[in-house]
Amino acid sequence: YRLRTDEGDIVAKTVILATGAHHRELGVPGEAELQGRGVSYCATCDGPMFEGKPMVVVGGGDAACDEATFLSKLTDRVILVHRRDRFRAQASLAERVIANPRIDVRFDTEVEEILAAPNDFGIDAVHAVRLRNNRTGETTTEETAAVFIFIGSDPQTELVPFVERDEAGYVQTSETMESSQPGLYAVGDVRATPFRQLVVAAADGAIAAHAANHRVDQLADSTAAVGA
Repeated sequence: YRLRTDEGDIVAKTVILATGAHHRELGVPGEAELQGRGVSYCATCDGPMFEGKPMVVVGGGDAACDEATFLSKLTDRVILVHRRDRFRAQASLAERVIANPRIDVRFDTEVEEILAAPNDFGIDAVHAVRLRNNRTGETTTEETAAVFIFIGSDPQTELVPFVERDEAGYVQTSETMESSQPGLYAVGDVRATPFRQLVVAAADGAIAAHAANHRVDQLADSTAAVGA
C-alpha cells in the first residue's frame, strides 16, 4: 500500500483504517455551543449523568427508539421528537416506544433551538428546547436537562472508495477486521458493526493489529521461501 500524505508517501504492507464517523447534526442554534453540556450523541455514554431529569431525544430510526427506551429507565420524562408522521424504526421498536408511558412521542415536530441557562456550577448548560410543529407552525418550549440527537452518522471512507461497504456506507469486514481488500483492516466507527462504543473500537483495534501482524509474518515467510 502507498499512502500519500502532506509529508510524503508512506509504503506499508498492511493498513488499519480508524477514521471513524461524523454524527449528523441538527444545525440549530445552541447545538454546537452546548455539546458536552447537555447536547449528546450517545445516550448510553451520557444518559446516567441526567438520571431523574427530563430529557429530549431527536430522531425516528432504530437508534433513536432504542436510546429513548434506554433513557426511560433513568427518568419518567422523555420527549421523543421526530419530524415525520411515523417512525422509520423497525415496527417492534416503534411499538415499544409508543406503548411506553415514560416516553412522550411528538411526531411532525422539529427542534428550532436549544436553550441554555447556568447550571449548579454556574456554567451554561442545556435548560430547554424550542420545538415547532411542522404542520401547524405552533411552537412550544419544553424544559430539559439534555438533548440526545440520533439522526444518523456518516462514516469517513473517502480514502478507501474501493472496499465493500454496507447500504449506510460503513466498511464491511471479516471477524479479523479485514476488509474486502486483503491487508486493509477497518476498526471502530468506520466499520459496519451493531454497536459503537469506545470499548468496541478498542477491541476492534486489538484484533486488527494481531491479524495485520500475522499477515506481515506470512508475507515475510513467503518472500523467504521464494528466495530460498
